[in-house]
Amino acid sequence: MSTFLDLLNERVVVFDGAMGSSLQSLDLTVEDWGGPNFENCSENLLYTRPDAIETVHSNFLEVGCDVIETNSFGGSEVVLAEFGIVEKTYDVNRKAAELAKRVAGDFSTAGKPRFVAGSIGPGTKLPTLGHITYRDLKAAYVQQIRGLFDGGADIFIVETCQDLLQTKAALAAIYDLFEEKRTRIPVIAQVTIETFGTMLNGTEIGAALTALEPFPIDVIGMNCGTGPKQMADSFKFLCDNSPLPVSVLPNAGLPEVKDGKQHYDETPESFAAQVEHFAKDLGANVVGGCCGTSPEHLRMLIERVDGLEPKRRDARLAPSASSIYFQQPYTQDASFLIVGERVNASGSKKMRDLLDAEDWDGLTALAKSQER
Repeated sequence: MSTFLDLLNERVVVFDGAMGSSLQSLDLTVEDWGGPNFENCSENLLYTRPDAIETVHSNFLEVGCDVIETNSFGGSEVVLAEFGIVEKTYDVNRKAAELAKRVAGDFSTAGKPRFVAGSIGPGTKLPTLGHITYRDLKAAYVQQIRGLFDGGADIFIVETCQDLLQTKAALAAIYDLFEEKRTRIPVIAQVTIETFGTMLNGTEIGAALTALEPFPIDVIGMNCGTGPKQMADSFKFLCDNSPLPVSVLPNAGLPEVKDGKQHYDETPESFAAQVEHFAKDLGANVVGGCCGTSPEHLRMLIERVDGLEPKRRDARLAPSASSIYFQQPYTQDASFLIVGERVNASGSKKMRDLLDAEDWDGLTALAKSQER
């Protein structure tokens, strides 16, 4: 049976769609969530309504998705502490992975294997903004990552990244686990570019690529934040410059409230057409959906990309440095630099005399006379 990385080389791989909005569509009661203190804590549903999670997984697998993500997006200690269940961090994530693996196994065949990606979200505290230290955030990911790994996740996906330090903290915790276990599974890192064209902290896509490409990740990509229209320019940059396989999991457009409910403006048809373009014309290796994307969005996307071979990209990242905001290529001007020695009050009597006389026109003429 093919591994995920084998499949990645053979054809475009399709991830599932939204977990959160899919759960909301089930009209769960407050009691289903575990009481008012746990409303919208989807991880707690692993204890109170695991069948709801199973339904979401099954619905995406039924339409043909290759990969489903675990119900663990908010499964770090940072987030679970806010609901008073930090001590359940390992168990939550192990349960999430085990449930997804069981459901994926029911659909998996030799000809069409299904995989489980352990979802690791950004949490609610960003180190660059001083909410938490890098060291503490890395430690907060340890039990989440261990639980997903022990539960059988085939892939780690560090997603919806809004802060490069947060992304690095999660990746560092993952590679510590690999070193301990003396094995590894594929790793995907996905950043979120907001409607204003950068990550939440102001990081442009070039800086994100430059900062993350040196990590031993297998796929780099984008998800959430916006729909495919707003992602197009940043994703094209990624395809043109990333030597790694690339992924794109947009929202179903931008959200708005209609009749008291959240609504996304991309129909399954329009969503599928745009994401097909990302795969067929730009070279996306992994596609899927994020907030607002339903099984119907994914069904129509799969109809368009089923069996599609990855577009060959001869992308090469220019040697660069990255700040938190910008990519700075290492460019070097090979020509020599001509220095006008006469524009120097220490070495030129004429320059001193013009300065003493405050003859600014004369000084300008002196400088221009040295131009070549």
